Amino acid sequence: MRLTPSAHVDTFTRDGLPPFDQWPELLLGARDAAPTRDRPGESPGPGRLNCGAELLDRTAARLGPGRPAFRSGTGEVWSYGRLREHVDALARALTERLGVVPGNRVLLRGPTSPWLAACWLAVMKAGAVAVTVLPQHRPGELATLCAIARVSHALCDIRSVAALAEARVPGLRITPYGGGGPDDLLTLAAAAPGPYEAVDTAADDVALIAFTSGTTGRPKGCMHFHRDVLAIADTFSRQVLRPEPDDVFAGSPPLGFTFGLGGLVVFPLHAGASSLLLEEAHPRQLLAAVTEHRVSVLFTAPTAYRAMLDELAAHPQAYDIGSLRRCVSAGENLPAATWHAWYERTGSRIVNGIGATELLHIFVAAADDAIRPGTTGLPVPGWQARIVDGAGAPVPDGEPGLLAVRGPVGCRYLADPRQRDYVRDGWNITGDTYVREADGYLRYVARADDMIISAGYNIPGPEVEDALLAHPDVAEAAVVGRPDERRGEIVTAYVVLRPGAAPGEETAEALRAFVRARLVPYKTPRAVVFLDALPRTPTGKLQRFRLRQGG
Repeated sequence: MRLTPSAHVDTFTRDGLPPFDQWPELLLGARDAAPTRDRPGESPGPGRLNCGAELLDRTAARLGPGRPAFRSGTGEVWSYGRLREHVDALARALTERLGVVPGNRVLLRGPTSPWLAACWLAVMKAGAVAVTVLPQHRPGELATLCAIARVSHALCDIRSVAALAEARVPGLRITPYGGGGPDDLLTLAAAAPGPYEAVDTAADDVALIAFTSGTTGRPKGCMHFHRDVLAIADTFSRQVLRPEPDDVFAGSPPLGFTFGLGGLVVFPLHAGASSLLLEEAHPRQLLAAVTEHRVSVLFTAPTAYRAMLDELAAHPQAYDIGSLRRCVSAGENLPAATWHAWYERTGSRIVNGIGATELLHIFVAAADDAIRPGTTGLPVPGWQARIVDGAGAPVPDGEPGLLAVRGPVGCRYLADPRQRDYVRDGWNITGDTYVREADGYLRYVARADDMIISAGYNIPGPEVEDALLAHPDVAEAAVVGRPDERRGEIVTAYVVLRPGAAPGEETAEALRAFVRARLVPYKTPRAVVFLDALPRTPTGKLQRFRLRQGG
């Protein structure tokens, strides 16, 4: 396998790619690389491609710069032409004032907003590599992510600067935006107007690093190419979601999650549609946004759909969500009962899907008449899936096994030996246990590892354990997921206290606060159970299955 000559001056990401013999097999077809001029989004083979230019410049040229692109919760609307002006000015500021060169890693941090999305597009056009993180990440987490990706620059909403500064990342140049000072990114951009010609990146130059914690140890950086960004739009979005230029997208996942990046930036721009970018997108706020802005495509998790059903039942006259024509669910398994309840209440059929940070977005789903509640669906066109045993051999239909997939996007961890665990015999092993029905439909069974999936968030139990064990009163800790009707699972901590520490709600709340100060809040245990000892085998191995069964 050969890569196209890179445009990156800073070659860190290409140098950190796994060896070719550890790559998954890629199913590359007519949509895997640089688009042609007469068929936007399509081409016969690899070449030069800048996904920022394709999503923004090419769409504006194709459908006109006057169409709405981004909307804010305050009612502000940016056209494609205005968005392009902002992005070009930001890209000039990045390269001419801040010294960013192609291949540099640029961390993006802030609430979901048009400015955060514009920064992402500017990083793409400048040929740099975006590392988008959550505004809730704590200083220690930020320091780790920056160290792994060797981040040199950060563009940070002024409201999210404090924790990043506290991380004390060596050599990191932090540029705030939204504060109005002379060194503010928006001030620098205002002084650098005019068109910006996107860097002529290779289709297989790394465009972004998305982090996933996995179930143990150090976070893993998932590297995705410029062509990958368009591949998810040309597969799930174009083939299953089928958006239209007049659609208005909205949803709850932040842009630091690839579920949110695809659903709120890549897919609407690829289709020439618009996206409502909300800083706060809890279920009640989503319903209000759909009502006010006539949202037609919604992305969120099953937990939010259940909460919105409760809100609609409690306040049936408060919301008008008749504009919805596409509802997408991912992040955790969608129960059939939730699907039916939403359909009965709204008349809208939820498109269930499974994706992974390693694969950028959704690769199994079904829409319209192909939907079968209780299953995830079928492989998205352009993707293949099979169910295998622990040795990688296919298992018969009807029997549970590990979900293995391959398609136009594959797992490429940044300089990480765990690449061999995720990619086996050319297939991506997602860590999910599935059953394939005789007619090809895929039905979720459970996670095959220690990942807890709560309200759509992936939470590695061992990471929460490490945080608990740092507390002086904790002798042992084990963290597992406990089934929960509303959230799918809740983070449940089983704790053995040191002598002298008293079990009880006061101690439990103190432990929650301790974890909350060190990790993103959604990883905080919702339930804390005190035990005299953790269940172990005669050899001392922790028996997590007993904890999942209630002790």
